[in-house]
Amino acid sequence: MAWNEPGGNRNDNDPWGTGGGRRGNDQGPPDLDEALKKGLDKLNKMLGGKGGKSGGSGGSSGGSAGGFGAILALAAILVVGYVIFQSFYTVDEQERAVVLRFGEYHQTENPGLRFKVPLIDSVTKVRVTNVRTAESSGQMLTQDENLVTVDLQVQYRVGDAEAYVLNVRDSNQALAFATDSAIRHEVGSSTLDDVLTEGRAELAVRVEQRLQMFLREYGTGLELVRVNVESTQPPPAVQDAFREVQRAREDEQRVKEEAETYRNRIVPEARGEAQRMIEEANAYKEEVIERARGETSRFLELLAVYQMSPTVTRERLYLQTVEEVLANSSKILVDTESSGNMMYLPLDRLTQGSLPRTGGSSSGNNQGNVDIQTLTDQVLQELRSRQDTTVRRSR
Repeated sequence: MAWNEPGGNRNDNDPWGTGGGRRGNDQGPPDLDEALKKGLDKLNKMLGGKGGKSGGSGGSSGGSAGGFGAILALAAILVVGYVIFQSFYTVDEQERAVVLRFGEYHQTENPGLRFKVPLIDSVTKVRVTNVRTAESSGQMLTQDENLVTVDLQVQYRVGDAEAYVLNVRDSNQALAFATDSAIRHEVGSSTLDDVLTEGRAELAVRVEQRLQMFLREYGTGLELVRVNVESTQPPPAVQDAFREVQRAREDEQRVKEEAETYRNRIVPEARGEAQRMIEEANAYKEEVIERARGETSRFLELLAVYQMSPTVTRERLYLQTVEEVLANSSKILVDTESSGNMMYLPLDRLTQGSLPRTGGSSSGNNQGNVDIQTLTDQVLQELRSRQDTTVRRSR
């Protein structure tokens, strides 16, 4: 039989236990409206109101008013909590906070716990310590109308948080435009050789100075850290020719360094040799001067002797000169007219002593020279004695 079969003794088999309009054990699902009403009554009692009764119209109106007040109180608590939560904020050590009040700049906050007026103040946090990187690459004309490709890297950070937030809508785009303008201006003022070779480092310095000036004039609030020119290359069609030119420059530099090394080695040697020659010349000059002085002194002494005895001195000088001349001669002179006596001379020994010896040693040559000198002295002595004899006979 169905649980709601009509007729009979109204013993309906209601699965929820209501029993045909009679509430049984009340084991069915709870009534949502009744549960909400009870919750509002409890909240109203907590806030100091009176709980509503289920009977009568007056009780119903009182319960409704209490429920509305509870809702308002709950909304007020939530609003107050939200306002308190939104009134405080924290600024990190790496950040600066730009505060706008009614859309107008108010102040820049440093790191720490800060207060703001909710719904009135607007806070924008900016990282000012992080170093950021932007890259630029392009093909441009040099001063001598040649194409060159330049790859540039810019490192920067935020130096003025106020200007970074308020002056420029997109600071990164402004930086890109300023970088492109600066590099094209500097490359257009340089020759291709300077851009490709030793002028690249100077190019980076000039680009950094001009780019910082542009950023300052634009009011971007950005501060440059470093500008690096990573590479400068000619167009691909002429890269081989430029590599040859570069190799030629390297060879030129190498030859210059070798020449400089040779100069550093040969110049001190030449200076030393010149100094040595100067010292030798000075020594020779002193030697000649001293020899001349000695000859002068000897001549003066000889002059005094000559003035005292001219004949003897003149004869002595003559004999000394003849002795010096004949000492180097292999010929022998003999005066036989003044005397009829036969004079014996060891001609074989004189001849042997006067002839040059090819196979003899140096000691043999010295001995021969000594013998010749002795023989010459004997001849001179003999000539003097004969001359004296002739003089005495003539008297």
